[in-house]
Amino acid sequence: MNVLELEHVYKAYPNRKGDEARIVLKDVSVTIEENDFVCIVGPSGCGKTTMLNLIAGFEKANLGKLYYRGKEITETSPERAVVFQEFSLLPWMNVLKNVEFSIDRNKYDKREREELAKKYIDLVGLSEFIDYRPSNLSGGMKQRVAIARTLAMQPDVLLMDEPFSALDEQTRRKLDQEIVDIWKKDKRTIVFITHSIDEALLLGTRIIMLSSSPGNIIGEWRIDAETRDVNSDHMVRLKNEIISMLQSCPCVSGIKEVDEVNL
Repeated sequence: MNVLELEHVYKAYPNRKGDEARIVLKDVSVTIEENDFVCIVGPSGCGKTTMLNLIAGFEKANLGKLYYRGKEITETSPERAVVFQEFSLLPWMNVLKNVEFSIDRNKYDKREREELAKKYIDLVGLSEFIDYRPSNLSGGMKQRVAIARTLAMQPDVLLMDEPFSALDEQTRRKLDQEIVDIWKKDKRTIVFITHSIDEALLLGTRIIMLSSSPGNIIGEWRIDAETRDVNSDHMVRLKNEIISMLQSCPCVSGIKEVDEVNL
């Protein structure tokens, strides 16, 4: 079943001149299926984060439609939750309270919220640190809390905007593997933005590449998560193919004239 659909999506932003605009996304069409782990790659400024923001409902497309399970996306929804690069934890709350804070109080009573929070804290491996405040946690641990907090909202789709890019390589690799394990256990659809081809190959069941601005889809690859071996000849060839296509993208273009996009 298609969880997300983008149909001929355009997104542009006005500039100071008023009669011109910079097109960020141009005629983007894609479907994302149940339990897909989709990694979106592309050069800087190609519209990866903009695409995620449109799916989340933070912004609206100038042209085209976006759908979540057949219903047009017109606003934000807890069914589509975002993990950002910044942790944004509440410093005066401990790990348990930070995660519990995200859970719907109208849907769960206090005991249920605490049990649900503990479930996801355990899932990210932080049960021993449940009473710690953010100031006593490492960067990787803070991001684990942020992931647990988002999962505790029980979204259908998890949107992740370069969540590990600010972390050191060792921590990043560990969290990459953990998010794959969580995806396998929790069975959610994930859309993951990254600049790293290695990360995309390690995580994704699908890799989608956007061109330089204005971004449109110029490549897509599928990976079997069950037989994935990043050191296999097949994966090495796939990596080289993706890198070659990425290197062929021209530098990010400047302001584009747009007659077809209504700002």
